[in-house]
Order: sequence, then C-alpha cells, then structure tokens
Amino acid sequence: MENPRTALSGISIQVSLSGYSFKVQSGGEVRSSGWLAADRIFTTPEFQRRYDEVDIALLTPKCSLVPESFFHVERVRPMLSDVVALEEDDATGYVRIPELGAVLLYSNTIGESLSRVLSQTVLTASGEQAPVLPEMYYILKTLPRCEDYNKVVASYMDGYLHLAVAQGKSLLLANVYRAPDFTTAEYYLFLALKRLQLNPEVSTVCFRTPLAPEAEMSLYRYFKAVVVL
Repeated sequence: MENPRTALSGISIQVSLSGYSFKVQSGGEVRSSGWLAADRIFTTPEFQRRYDEVDIALLTPKCSLVPESFFHVERVRPMLSDVVALEEDDATGYVRIPELGAVLLYSNTIGESLSRVLSQTVLTASGEQAPVLPEMYYILKTLPRCEDYNKVVASYMDGYLHLAVAQGKSLLLANVYRAPDFTTAEYYLFLALKRLQLNPEVSTVCFRTPLAPEAEMSLYRYFKAVVVL
C-alpha cells in the first residue's frame, strides 16, 4: 500500500537576497536545484505547476523566538526591535510554534521582492498562496527529524548563519549570526556547541542550504557526520 505522505507532491523554496533554491518531492523522490540566480524564476518549469504542499522560507536575520507566556500581539514590533535592528518601515509578523511553546517574531523586510513573487506564483493544489516564513521557522520544524540525541540544524547564505540546537526534545539555542564568510560561520557554530557543552565529534550537523564541497569537507573534520537536507 502506498504511503499517503510519499504520494503527496511538495515544493520547498528558500529565498535570500542572492537568489533561491528549491526541493521538489514527488512520488517519494526528492530533487534539489542547488542555488540559482533570481532571473530564472519565470522560466523554471517547477514553478509552473501546483503542489499539495508549498513551503517558502526567507533567510531573514530579523527574527527572535520568545516563550508563548511572554507573547503579546500588540508588542510584536517592540519585542523584536529589542533584539534586531528594525527600520521604521519594516513590516513585522509572527508565527506560533506550539510544540516548543514559543512564538517566532520576524520581519521579512530585507530588501527583496522575490519571496513575494514566488508566493503569488507557486500555488497549492487548491489555488492558495503559501505564506512566506523565516528560515528559522523551518529550521526549528526540522529539528525533530534529526535522529541523533544532539540535534544541530543550520543554514548559511549571504553572510548569515541561521542555527538551532536541541538535545532530545529540549531546544537549547535558536539564533542568527552575522558571518561574512564560511570560516566565520564555523567559528560561531563551534562556539555555540562549546557553550552548550556539546561534542561535535559525536554529533551530526544538518544544513538546509546547499554547501560548497570545500565547506562540507571542512565540517567533516569536526563532526561525526554532515547532512545536506
């Protein structure tokens, strides 16, 4: 009997200032595009069809996770501005993550319009637009899929490392670091693990964004395994 989940079609799109990538699931198989320039979106055949599930992730560094008990709708902007630099005209939003008992505050105003175009172009089977949510949201949703007790999920693009770390079901860290190159991103990754007293040698690091071969080989020197999701 066919698994209902594998029978579904889905597309997961990541967007940043420098372009986008996508993964298409169909018939239990997953195909990845790698990182592409923005000028190709109108000729990408995968964007001309509809899917059962559509995820659109924007790699915005303007996000912060707060406990549900501290959350108030009317304080989204002031609470977010306490931890990230917001311009006066930056739009803000929030998304609840019930399994963590937390709310992710964010701003998608980072100087791009590609994510909005994709949301209007790549529709669900019922014709609905998918919301554009922060990359951190999908990183946090990915953590339970990691089989190891130490769960490390990251994305790196356009000078920012997006990182979440958990042990079992306990979230230990969710943060975005300014890292102009991958060496600096590795520094913040190892610093975070050191402060959390986690040993990379017995941990698997999972990346949602594509990794250059030299970056992947560098990580293999320290981690038990490196997985590109």
